[in-house]
Amino acid sequence: MNEIIFMLADWPVRTIDALIGFGALVLTLLVTIAVVIARSGRRGAELAMAHAIRADELEERLSEVLRAQSESSGRVDAMTQALAGRQAEMARGLNERLDSVTHRVGQSMEHSTRNTMESLRALHERLGIIDSAHKNLTDLTTQVTTLRDVLANKQSRGAFGQARMEAIVQDGLPKGAYEFQFTLSTGKRPDCVVFLPDQRPLCIDAKFPLEAMTALHDARTDEEKRVATQRLRGDVMKHVSDIAEKYLVTGETQEMALMFVPSESVYAEIHDGFDDVIQKAYRARVVLVSPSLLMLAIQVMQQIMKDARMRDAADQIQTEVIKLGDDLGRLRDRVVKLQKHFSDANEDVRQILISADKIEKRAGRIEELDFSKADAPAEGPRLVAGAGELFPRKLQAGE
Repeated sequence: MNEIIFMLADWPVRTIDALIGFGALVLTLLVTIAVVIARSGRRGAELAMAHAIRADELEERLSEVLRAQSESSGRVDAMTQALAGRQAEMARGLNERLDSVTHRVGQSMEHSTRNTMESLRALHERLGIIDSAHKNLTDLTTQVTTLRDVLANKQSRGAFGQARMEAIVQDGLPKGAYEFQFTLSTGKRPDCVVFLPDQRPLCIDAKFPLEAMTALHDARTDEEKRVATQRLRGDVMKHVSDIAEKYLVTGETQEMALMFVPSESVYAEIHDGFDDVIQKAYRARVVLVSPSLLMLAIQVMQQIMKDARMRDAADQIQTEVIKLGDDLGRLRDRVVKLQKHFSDANEDVRQILISADKIEKRAGRIEELDFSKADAPAEGPRLVAGAGELFPRKLQAGE
């Protein structure tokens, strides 16, 4: 039993020591296990108590959850009803909105349709106007083409200018104050003459230098323009010379003649670009006139004729004015007499009104008399002093 089993450092370990140590170790383990078991039992009780408390808490929480769930169910039902009511209101409002929008869309479509129909009708009318304008333009083109063909021929061009001149003269002067194709003592026949107050005719001749003007417009180079300018100047001066030579007869015609250019543009071109030609024509006592200037000249001639007729009738006008004065004097005397008659009539009417007022006053006094009193002495008739008659005095005018 006392054998050494092993050496622990310098300490020999015997069998008895090992048994004692083993027993102490087992005892220690047992004590430790008991302590652990005791502690475990206490912890189990604590855990059971904790679980019970937690179970109670869970039960309370569950009851609270159930109560909250029931409350939530009530709220959900209320919200469902509210949402149903709101949905019905929204559906009703949406239907009203849709009806209103549908009505407005219908009105808008009707208005748009009406506007579209009016626009189409206006467009149809405009198309009709355009068709008419196109027809007029076609007719105008035909007329312009015809006019170009007419102006291309010298005889036709002369007839055109003379026709314009005749229209202007006929519109501005009375018959007898002019004559077309009048024959002068020299045998020359101007296109038109106008008889002024001194009975000397004013000669008018229509000329149309179209070829030279067309050549000037068609010229592209300086040489062509120079040639066309010389040609136009020569043609106009030739017309001026012919008019001065043929239609200016001393003592028979006026000292000036008119050269009628039946185109405003041609006249303006000559007047603006050929001032030397205009001056030479003035010195030759020939005046170039356009349609507008011829109208003005005709108006001046008409006024001159009217002034001459007034001068010729001056004595007759003076006699008529004297007679008019005599008639006015007689009219004044008659008006004075009529005024006197009116004054007498007014005076008679005034006297009549005065008498009527007095008669009315006497009638009022008669109405105020009281005949019911028996003791009232009867008023006898009054005698007019100095008359010796049993009658009242007559009323005189003005009383």
